[in-house]
Amino acid sequence: MVGVVHVELYMPSCQSLKDKRSIVKSVLSQLRGKLNVSAAEMAYLDQWQRCEIAIAAVANEVAFLQKELAAAIRLVENAPGVELIRADTEYYD
Repeated sequence: MVGVVHVELYMPSCQSLKDKRSIVKSVLSQLRGKLNVSAAEMAYLDQWQRCEIAIAAVANEVAFLQKELAAAIRLVENAPGVELIRADTEYYD
């Protein structure tokens, strides 16, 4: 099974793309380092204060995927300078 979460973020403190990239890079590094997931910035690449990140995980049990993706969402929510707008989770067999 594959689980994917699309998280949309608002970063009110960003005044430039450089500010945004430093925050996004930090979040992606934390996700990849602390959890067994793949993560990438997917949308709003040229907007200073907005970002969409896709997070994916693969496992043989739905319960494990749910736990792993919930941990990823919590990590993003607790990142400094980031406000979570929405998180959409999908599972594929």
